Amino acid sequence: MQIWPAIDLRGGKCVRLQQGDYHRETVFGEDPAAMAQHFESQGGEYLHLVDLDGARSGKVENWASIEAILAVVKMRCELGGGVRDEATIARLLDAGLQRVVIGTLALKQPDWFRQMCRKFPGRLTLGLDARGGAVATEGWLETSKVSAVDLARQLATEPIAAIIYTDIDTDGMLSGPNFSALAEMQRAVEIPVIASGGVSTAQDVSRLADEGLAGCIIGRALYEGTLHLPDALARARRCQT
Repeated sequence: MQIWPAIDLRGGKCVRLQQGDYHRETVFGEDPAAMAQHFESQGGEYLHLVDLDGARSGKVENWASIEAILAVVKMRCELGGGVRDEATIARLLDAGLQRVVIGTLALKQPDWFRQMCRKFPGRLTLGLDARGGAVATEGWLETSKVSAVDLARQLATEPIAAIIYTDIDTDGMLSGPNFSALAEMQRAVEIPVIASGGVSTAQDVSRLADEGLAGCIIGRALYEGTLHLPDALARARRCQT
């Protein structure tokens, strides 16, 4: 099971939001690259990056922070937030990202998303952020009437690297994941599903593994200290044996 510590970028800083609310922000570090190195020093192999500014503006904003992170770690990194065109995908992959997360345009322009999946096979991740089971877009500022599970099924025939399923209501709340929604998503598709939102204890990691999830993204819990990365990695390895 893959463990993806998360770094959310806003204004060049490492921050966390509660339930995607930009007015409920906590700054956890002035130097995202140093934070990435910290996670790598603890044994992290994967790193999930989110450009919060880009998610709102519709274009990647934190290029300097992204490039600084990629310059100092060997972790396999992915990024979402503000990716709206092919040129940005190509630039991010050329910069050294392992894969790019597409959310808003997968819903709004599914044909374009399918084309990009075929042009960059295995390098794009479908980011499904849901509020009450419905897909949210534009940095979680808008909620559609489309079911996240239905959209996943429609796009699952494409060469997608993974699906990141985020339950907005649990994100940043340290209250535990929405296990039933995550299990439903994993049952609906054969693509690996990465859980995001609410992961706060080693027990959460074990339960997600038991539900068949391919991995999980951990954010606020690592910064608040309710879960330490080495413990999450150890629990993930234990679940594999």
